[in-house]
Amino acid sequence: MSQPEPRRGGVDPKLLEILVCPACHGPLEYDSAADELISRKAGLAYPIRDGIPIMLVSEARVLKDVP
Repeated sequence: MSQPEPRRGGVDPKLLEILVCPACHGPLEYDSAADELISRKAGLAYPIRDGIPIMLVSEARVLKDVP
């Protein structure tokens, strides 16, 4: 029996592979320090509450500096 992959911070790696930004449909990155999913393309950060990503644009934080 194979071992499950370790989580990236608080996000299951398989979930992170399939989630996309609802605003631009671009990829997301997990920010463990802020416990958020970051969409660099849209300049938004989606919060994670109780281990559940809140994928609503209305709940997202606008990033000030988008590299």
